[in-house]
Amino acid sequence: GTEVMIASESVALDGNGYRLERDVAPGEALFISADGTIHAKQCANKTQLNPCIFEYVYLARPDSVIDGISVYEARVQMGVALAQRVLEVLSLDAIDVVIPIPESSRPAAMELAQTLGLPYREGFVKNRYVGRTFIMPGQGMRKKSVRQKLNVIASEFEGRNVLLVDDSIVRGTTSRKIKEMILDAGAAEVHFRIASPPTAWPCFYGVDTPERDKLLAANMSEEEMRVNIGVDSLKFISLDGLYRASGEAAGRDAKNPAFCDACFSGEYPVKPSDMIAKGFKPNIAAE
Repeated sequence: GTEVMIASESVALDGNGYRLERDVAPGEALFISADGTIHAKQCANKTQLNPCIFEYVYLARPDSVIDGISVYEARVQMGVALAQRVLEVLSLDAIDVVIPIPESSRPAAMELAQTLGLPYREGFVKNRYVGRTFIMPGQGMRKKSVRQKLNVIASEFEGRNVLLVDDSIVRGTTSRKIKEMILDAGAAEVHFRIASPPTAWPCFYGVDTPERDKLLAANMSEEEMRVNIGVDSLKFISLDGLYRASGEAAGRDAKNPAFCDACFSGEYPVKPSDMIAKGFKPNIAAE
């Protein structure tokens, strides 16, 4: 019989010589019997497809295809959206170099540089033996691990006005540390551009994001965040820009899947009972 593999990301199939057949549908259950037969059944009457938009920003591998959308291509398009936000407060001759904070932001940074005709350089080398910092327990461990995780190539920063591209800002710990590192390396000015909207709401669907009071964007305006991190300028892309980048109509029309964008918008597609029990009222971002 035909061998079948089921995985959370398409790269697992690629790496093992399988071909991507389809995505598992919302509310669908797959059962594999002892003889290898797959039984698929729709187990819910009403379903809606709300895939996580943060997968495209950061979590997924760039060589994955999720719900028919290439993660790499989405990140490239985030760079196009971000390029428009650079010139709002800066002139091109005020920037010497575009440098990504590895890994997730590389495609966006490269496309941003190409779109604006700015030099793109690598300024950080990543230690591949340190895990993801934003989910590490304890602020002390997170701060220490940023230095262990990234090392600067000082010559790329010395005397330059640097445009740094990152995928997101969660607590701001990493951003502040990186800013200190490149000022130590002799950078003249530091400008941050973020390839996603401000992360202002916690995820209740399995991503270990901190509570709301720990999220920088939950408590501060963009300008307050800029001052808090201590950079010369800071801009994020809009949620509409992120939707367009991810191959979706900004209006989230019925023909296209509306992503779960709760970490940016506060609109939770499914109201988790533990949130309700705690008296949490989703979508109060305006307050």
